[in-house]
Amino acid sequence: MTTPDAVVVGAGPNGLAAAITLARDGQAVRVYEAAPTPGGGCRTAELTGPGYSHDVCSTVQALAVVSPFFRTLDLESLGVRLRRPEVVYAHPLDGGRAGVLHASVEETAAGLDEAHPGDGKAWSRLLGPLVRNNEQLWPDALGSLRRIPRHPVTLARFGLPGLLPVSTLARTFGSDEARGLLAGAGAHSMRKLEAPLTSAFALALIVAGHVAEWPVVEGGSGVLVDAMVAELTRLGGEVVCDHPVRSLRDLPPAATTLLDVTPYQLLDIAGDDLPSAYAASLRGHDYGPGVFKIDYALSGPVPWTNPDCRRAGTLHLGGSLDELSLSEAEVEAGRHPDAPYVLVVQGTVMDPTRAPAGHHTLWAYCHVPNGSDRDMTAEIERQIERSAPGFRDLVVARATRTATEYHRYNENNVGGAINGGLASLFGTLLGPVPQWSRYATPIDGVYLCSAATPPGGGVHGMSGYLAASEAIRARRRSGRRALAR
Repeated sequence: MTTPDAVVVGAGPNGLAAAITLARDGQAVRVYEAAPTPGGGCRTAELTGPGYSHDVCSTVQALAVVSPFFRTLDLESLGVRLRRPEVVYAHPLDGGRAGVLHASVEETAAGLDEAHPGDGKAWSRLLGPLVRNNEQLWPDALGSLRRIPRHPVTLARFGLPGLLPVSTLARTFGSDEARGLLAGAGAHSMRKLEAPLTSAFALALIVAGHVAEWPVVEGGSGVLVDAMVAELTRLGGEVVCDHPVRSLRDLPPAATTLLDVTPYQLLDIAGDDLPSAYAASLRGHDYGPGVFKIDYALSGPVPWTNPDCRRAGTLHLGGSLDELSLSEAEVEAGRHPDAPYVLVVQGTVMDPTRAPAGHHTLWAYCHVPNGSDRDMTAEIERQIERSAPGFRDLVVARATRTATEYHRYNENNVGGAINGGLASLFGTLLGPVPQWSRYATPIDGVYLCSAATPPGGGVHGMSGYLAASEAIRARRRSGRRALAR
C-alpha cells in the first residue's frame, strides 16, 4: 500500500474497528500505533514471571460478545475461544454471604429470594424483559442516538431506570445481596453511586452477564486484538507499530483520518487547525478517576469464604451499598478511600492456560483520584483478606501500576483514567464536545473515535465503528478521493 484512502491513529479496539469498517467499504486503510504492539488497553503480557499471562487492562469481554460491531466478525474462525465462568460475578459480604449473579435470571432471582423474600420477583421484573429482548437493546443502547430507536419500548425499559443513580435503584431491593449486585456493577462507571446514569452502567453489564456470562478470551485479551488485526489484513489494510503521530502533518494525504486518541492528544495533534471554541471544549474534558492495579501470580486458588465466590470469574469487593457509596464518593472528591471498592478478576477460574499447572493469576484494581501516584496495595489486600482470609499466603509475585504509570504506559489513559472520560449524563450521550456529530471534528475529513466518544469505555468497538460509518457517509456525499494537507 503506497497511498491510503484512510488513515487511523491508534490500534486499540476502537481504532481497529474503525479500520475494519473502512476496509469493508473498499478503502485502502493504514493504522499507525505508537506502541510496539497493537491493542491499547487490550494487551496480554507476562507481568509477574514466565508462564503467567496477565491482561494489562481489559480482561472480561462481555461487551465484545453483545456488540453489534463484534457480531460482524467470525471470532471463532479468527482463533478466539471464549471461556465462561460457572458464576458470572459475585459480591462478597461479611459473614460469608454473597450476592451471586448466574447466567439464568431465574436462578439469580431464586438466590435473592432466599436472602429477602420479594427480591427475586423484583429482579425478574427489572431484568427479565431486558434479557429476553436483549437483541433489540444493544443496537440502540450501544448505537447512534441520531436516529429514531428501532425498539423504543425496550430502550425505555432500559433507559428510564438507567437514568437513576444506582444507589436509588439498589434501595428498591431489601437485601444487601441484591443491592450489592447492582451497586458493584454500577461502580464500573467510576462515578459516585449517587450520580445519575450509574444505573445504566449497572443494567447494561448485568444484562450482558445474563446473556454473555462475562467471558474471558483463552490465552488473554491480546488474542482478540490479534483477530482484529488478522481481519484487517485480510481486507487489505495494514498496521504500522512503533510509529507515534505528533501532528496531522505526520500522516500521508488521505480523504479520511480517524483518531483513536483522547481530547488531550487531539489538541496536540491538530494544533492551530482547531477553532478556539472547539479547542476550549476539548481542554475542559473531564477524564474521571484513575485506577491503581495489581496483577498477582498465586500458588493456589483464592480461599473465598463463600463457595460461590470460588466459581466466579469476577468479584466486586467493598461490602454493603453504603460502604461502596462512601468509597466512590471519596474518590470523586479527590481523596483515597481507606476501604476502597475493589474489582477482582480471577482469570484462571475460566482459563487455566494463563498460569502454570496448579497456579493461578488474579488482578485487582481500585479507583483513585486522577493523576494519583499512591500505592494502594495494602488497602486492596485488606479488602481481599476480608472475604478470603489467608490470601496473602498464596502470593508468588505482584506487579503493580499506579494511575500515573498507567498514563505513561498508554497515553489514552490520561491520569490513569481507563474509561475515556467521566461518565456524566451529557458526556456519555454527546462526547467531549456538545454538537450534532459526536465524532466529526471541525477539520474536514478528521474524526475522533476513541472511548472519549459515545458509547464510552469498554471493548465493544462501537466508537470506532460509528465514527467510521459516519465518515463513509460523508465521503459518499462529497465524492472526494483524497485530501492533501
